[in-house]
Amino acid sequence: MKILVTGGAGFIASNVVDAYVEAGHEVAVVDNLSTGKKENLNPKAKFYSVDLRDARLAEAVAEFSPEIINHHAAQIDVRKSVADPVFNASVNELGTLNLLETAVKCKVRKIIFSSTGGAIYGEVSKKSGADENHAQEPISPYAITKRAVEMYLYAYWKLYGLNFTCLRYGNVYGPRQDPLGEAGVIAIFCGKMLKGETPTIYGDGKQLRDYVYVGDVARANLIALDKGENRTFNVGTGKGVSVNELFMHLKEIMGFAKEAVYAPPRTGELFRSVLNCKKARQELGWKAGTGIKKGLKLTMKWYRSL
Repeated sequence: MKILVTGGAGFIASNVVDAYVEAGHEVAVVDNLSTGKKENLNPKAKFYSVDLRDARLAEAVAEFSPEIINHHAAQIDVRKSVADPVFNASVNELGTLNLLETAVKCKVRKIIFSSTGGAIYGEVSKKSGADENHAQEPISPYAITKRAVEMYLYAYWKLYGLNFTCLRYGNVYGPRQDPLGEAGVIAIFCGKMLKGETPTIYGDGKQLRDYVYVGDVARANLIALDKGENRTFNVGTGKGVSVNELFMHLKEIMGFAKEAVYAPPRTGELFRSVLNCKKARQELGWKAGTGIKKGLKLTMKWYRSL
C-alpha cells in the first residue's frame, strides 16, 4: 500500500512511518522540518520538504499518488496557539484544508488523522474516562483546530467520499520525544534527570493523565489502514497516572537521589484527563499493550543512548 505521512520527521509520526515501512508498505513523508528532525526520517521512505500550506504540496501528493494519507503535521504547541491563534489556525486548519483539497483531486482513498483526546474533552470527571461521546470543551486554539479538522473530515466524506479515521491520542510518550520546548512531562523529566537536574512539578502533582506509549500509538495507526472507516477512536490506556507517580517510577528506574521541586500550578491546567478506549478495543481490536513502568524503561533506555 502507498501511504503518505505528513509530519513524518516528528516524534509520533516518525514512529508511525517506521511501523508502516516494517509492515512492507511504500511510504513517503511530507515535513517542513520546522520542528521535525532529519535524523528521525526513515531512510526507506521518500521525503518531500514541503509545508502544508505550500502550493507545492499538490505536486508532492500527485507525484507519489498515495492510497492513504496519514496526517500528523501540525502546530502542536498549546502555549503558542494561545499566544498566536492566527498562526495556529493557518497551519492546523488552512494547511489541512489544502491537504484535503489535494487529496480529493488526487483520488486519495482515506485520511488517518491524529487528533487529541485530553485537549478536546477538557476536565474528565467520569471514573470510566471520557469516551468519544463525552462533552467536548476545548479551551485552547490548538484543541479547537483539532476539533475543526475532525468536522472537516466528516464534511469531506459526505461531500466527496473521502474516507477517514480520527485517532484521539492521550498523552503520548516514548523514543524521539524532544525534552525541550513544548514537550510532555515524561520527556522533560528524563532530560533533566539524566543531567542530574531537579525536575519541577507544578501544583501538587496529583493531576492525572492517560500516558500512552508511542509504539502502541503506531500500532493503532497500522490497524487504521484497514479498519475504522469514517469513525473516531480514543487511543490511550484508560488509566490515569499522576505526575507524582511518574517521578517516583523514573526515580526508581534511574536510581535518582534528588526530590522534585514543587511550584505553583499552571493556569488553566486540567486536573484529570483519562480516556475510555472501549470503542477501539471493540471495533479495531486495539488496546495499549505497554504498561507505564515498561514504557518508561524503554523511553529512558532511548534517552540514555543519545
